[in-house]
Amino acid sequence: MSENVISLHKNPDPPTDPDPVTTLTAVPDPAPAKPVPLWLRSGRAIRTAATHEHTRTAGRTVARHGLYVAGGARIVAKRAWDGRTAARYERYMRTAEAAGNFEAAAEWEERGQRFRDARHRRRMDLLHSPLDAAKGAAVTTGMGIGGLILIGVAMAVATGDATEVVTPLMAVIKFINLMVTIVQVVWGPAVSLAPFLALLALWVVGSKQQAAPAWALPDRVRNGEGEPITPSIVVKSLRDLGVPALRNAIKEMGDAGASMLSPIVLAGCGVEVDVTLPSGVSTIEVQGRRRKLAENLSRHEHEVFITIPTAARTVRLWVADSGALDEPIGPSPLVTDDTLTADYAKGKAPWGQDLRGDAASLSLYQRHLLITGLSNQGKTVALRSLALWLSLDKSVQFLMGDLKGVGDWAMFEGLAQVLIQGPTDEHVIQVTEMVEGAVEEMNRRIQAPPGTVFPPLIVLVDEAQVAFMCPAKDEDKRPYGGAKANSRYFMAVRKIHNQGRAVNVLMWQGTQDPTNENLPKLVREGAHTRASLALGTESQARMALGDKAVDGGAAPNLLRPGLDRGTLVVASDGITIPAGQSSITVRTHYVNDDDATAITDRAKALRDGVTTLTLIERGEERDPLADIAAVIADAPRLRTQDVIKRLSALDADAYGDWSPGDLTRVLDGTGAEPYKSDGRMVVGRDQITRALAHRDTDGSASGA
Repeated sequence: MSENVISLHKNPDPPTDPDPVTTLTAVPDPAPAKPVPLWLRSGRAIRTAATHEHTRTAGRTVARHGLYVAGGARIVAKRAWDGRTAARYERYMRTAEAAGNFEAAAEWEERGQRFRDARHRRRMDLLHSPLDAAKGAAVTTGMGIGGLILIGVAMAVATGDATEVVTPLMAVIKFINLMVTIVQVVWGPAVSLAPFLALLALWVVGSKQQAAPAWALPDRVRNGEGEPITPSIVVKSLRDLGVPALRNAIKEMGDAGASMLSPIVLAGCGVEVDVTLPSGVSTIEVQGRRRKLAENLSRHEHEVFITIPTAARTVRLWVADSGALDEPIGPSPLVTDDTLTADYAKGKAPWGQDLRGDAASLSLYQRHLLITGLSNQGKTVALRSLALWLSLDKSVQFLMGDLKGVGDWAMFEGLAQVLIQGPTDEHVIQVTEMVEGAVEEMNRRIQAPPGTVFPPLIVLVDEAQVAFMCPAKDEDKRPYGGAKANSRYFMAVRKIHNQGRAVNVLMWQGTQDPTNENLPKLVREGAHTRASLALGTESQARMALGDKAVDGGAAPNLLRPGLDRGTLVVASDGITIPAGQSSITVRTHYVNDDDATAITDRAKALRDGVTTLTLIERGEERDPLADIAAVIADAPRLRTQDVIKRLSALDADAYGDWSPGDLTRVLDGTGAEPYKSDGRMVVGRDQITRALAHRDTDGSASGA
């Protein structure tokens, strides 16, 4: 069994015994594989080579350069046709008509007619040019020969040699013979090279204009990466935007649709162009298709900004270089310049850069401030960088409430007069009382003699939505949060907004995710400077910046959460905004905690020393039950009205507004509740004494 393999397996078909029988069975060797035919192997190799990436790249390269020549020939032919005919004037005239500019259309028609008249005169002149040329040549030749002979005569007289008369003429003849010889030598190679030079010239024109189909272009250009923004690309992008009136108007304009565009100019890390829309196309139709326009321009949505300038029926496009907005903008001057100081009244805070790459500085003089945006988008850092700059003006005072309480503002301890940090209701109460204290200071300043100059007082509340949504109430049942007329925080902010600016008491707030619940309308509209980082919806953008800014192109809801951290849209007269726009996009500098601490250390060195309060003093706490026992100690019982009067006399601030209901609420459950005697509600002295003793005993027991 040398040619077989012995294998141990179960017999698949036992004759009688139901149990499987294990036997040794000879299994033949598998049949040898048949060789693959040569023609099949060759075909596979050819197919692999033909579909390989290198082969396809080489094929695209050959096709691309060949098509550059064809495209260049087409472009040169079109230019020649435009130069010889009135075709370009016809296009310009159709463009002006499509845009509704009939004066420009009439002007282009007149120019076209002048071109035709001049062309007709040139053609008529060609009919007489051969005869005129012959006459001119004969006269010129005769004068030339005569002049040469005269020169020869002068030379003969001077030398005494009569043969010198023909010397100048023979010199010219020899020079002409030399030129003919040179032409004879060069003509053959020039004729042979001329087609190649012509093809090279056409290739250069075609390659510069990328005159080849998209499939043949290099990967970088085919994918749109780094594709330059040209008038033709902008026009095509607008044509394919999905606005029928715009598409039809551009089709009527022909290739001259670029006349809708202003010159494309460099603007920071991108380019800017104004587009005058044809009649029947509104600016909002273009604004509403920002994503599609960006994709048509081979850009991401966040790399295209659409604003409305002053010119009617015009949109301004700012298109970033691919990937430019993902690059950092560099450190703040607050960090790099140790000698930098601030001037509240005349200076501007270095905040960041606009999209053009220019420095964006914000004036804070007598302007209430509101910064909003989604969580973790850089709101606190943006707000803090303004406070850091202003802290370098030693005349500025700060009252600060951080309702997040994670230490973002801890470096202002020893710099701010008040610094409250924490997210609880108790912290909201403290912050509210801080703002109410600022209102009292504002009222004091308002009542001061005219002409009195007051130092700037910045009342800053970060995470202000915590205050607006706080459910806590005071002893008089007045809520601290909310947006009603009895809301303590809301009303304090409104009072500062109404009158604080005149006496340099300013309200700065930072808040998350603006809604009517956590950022009331009156508070939003009271801020002179409104800025927003990335938001979720357009309605939130309108709450943050106002309808005017959003209608003018402001779109913080289109910023990318996380990726555009620190980028905000600003609506304020305190920052330089391009003419005709209602907002500006700013990429703010990032100042980390260590750098912020270093800046506040410099600010503290400018001051004599500030003691920072971390809690607001509220005065003496009263014990209502003990006070009730004290005021009725001289009578076995006392009417509830008399008890309230005595309590008010004891402490008007604590009990001046009490009603019988408040008295009942305090005594409820103590066993000393008011009861009727002779038809009137009274409070018994003995019951109050027992309730007070019982409470103190329970307190001692529990304390032990």
